[in-house]
Amino acid sequence: MKLFVVLLLAYLSLQKGNCQPEPQTNSRLKVSEQAFLDSLQHDTFRYFWETANPENGLVPDRAPSPSFASIAAVGFGLTSYLVGVERGYISREQAAERTIKTLRFFANAPQSENVANVSGYKGFFYHFLDMKTGERFKQVELSTIDTALLLGGILSAQSYFDKKTPVETEIRQLAEQIYRRVDWTWIQPRKPLVSMGWHPEKGFIKADWKGYNEAMLLYVLALGSPTHPVEADAWSAWIKTYDWAAFEGQTHVNFDPLFGHQYSQIWIDFRGIRDSYMAGKGIDYAENSHRATYANRAYCLENPARWQDYGPNIWGLTACDGPKDTVVNGRKFFSYRARGAASTQIVDDGTISPTAAGGSMAFAPEICIPALQAMKMKYGAKLYGEYGFRDAFNPTYRYPARISNGPTTNGWFDIDYLGIDQGPILLMAENLRTEFVWTLMQRNPHIRKGLQRAGFSGGWLK
Repeated sequence: MKLFVVLLLAYLSLQKGNCQPEPQTNSRLKVSEQAFLDSLQHDTFRYFWETANPENGLVPDRAPSPSFASIAAVGFGLTSYLVGVERGYISREQAAERTIKTLRFFANAPQSENVANVSGYKGFFYHFLDMKTGERFKQVELSTIDTALLLGGILSAQSYFDKKTPVETEIRQLAEQIYRRVDWTWIQPRKPLVSMGWHPEKGFIKADWKGYNEAMLLYVLALGSPTHPVEADAWSAWIKTYDWAAFEGQTHVNFDPLFGHQYSQIWIDFRGIRDSYMAGKGIDYAENSHRATYANRAYCLENPARWQDYGPNIWGLTACDGPKDTVVNGRKFFSYRARGAASTQIVDDGTISPTAAGGSMAFAPEICIPALQAMKMKYGAKLYGEYGFRDAFNPTYRYPARISNGPTTNGWFDIDYLGIDQGPILLMAENLRTEFVWTLMQRNPHIRKGLQRAGFSGGWLK
């Protein structure tokens, strides 16, 4: 009789929602934290599901302001759909349908060296595309890093949709086609490093990816390519440009905006695997991001410029929107800017972005989740809306009385959500809770090959 009851309860639990078992959750999190993340993830997921163009899968750079598409936001979106399936927000069939339309677009989008009426060249794509036509927006660059972030999402779909159905088979084939087409060796005008991009009007961008930042994923993908791989010395050249230093009591490889410590690690689990550089330092890249997060918070706690509201749970400097490029009462403010704090430089105008803490949840949940909870509670609907956290806020900034919406004593709050900032919140929350994206990408042969060619070993790579 007892066995029957146990089996019946197990059966009933599988019939809930979309007939899927509940995702396994991190037992270290409090019940209140789990409930908070439940709503945060669902709200944030809806940004990608509801704002994307369902015909071609393109995701806007921002909303609700009218916007072009961001190819990096598409990458975050593709992985977000998989989380949506696992959490029961959408069905596997719905995710597959959106994914295949997205991949068909990128596989068939026009590629040439022309300046207009194209989406990319040599397998890379332009940073921003028109939401409807999918063609290059104005004169933006062919972006290596944004293509890499797009590929992170594409390869996650390749690993997830593993059934032998026609739709899922085509998803895998299209993902492989898009990845194989990227010619990483073409965009190395100054070998062994990779250029930041290219313009058909003036050629290669004169800056290369060096110094620790978000390009770890880019180099892993370039090394793992089955068709146009860079040489292994690209990774060696990359790590030689790191800045290892102590900042706010944390010794680590420095990079001032927190997004540089987060983006690559959304898709790649660096816990317990090391390259030659980290082996020499006795830590791994996940611990490095843990230290960077604590250093960012410590700087905000110290608050040398005395910005309003900075404190134990109101902190977080990274690239984000800002009030305006202006000077008010002798204080300089910025619009969109890569804010941050590290030994390399400090860019701080009193603007805080929730994605700074949100994207570091998997590294330091004990300080990141309380920060997000406090921001939502303190600022309410001014900061948190239908798609979760709006991009940024600045409690110090005051609008001049002549501005149409009048003076305020409550600071500046963004009206927009940004795709590249929503993605890290949703996906890092999932990595914290279930390690879903990390475990998924451990199966991808291209990621494994890239890491191994970079010299990584240990941990799950054994």
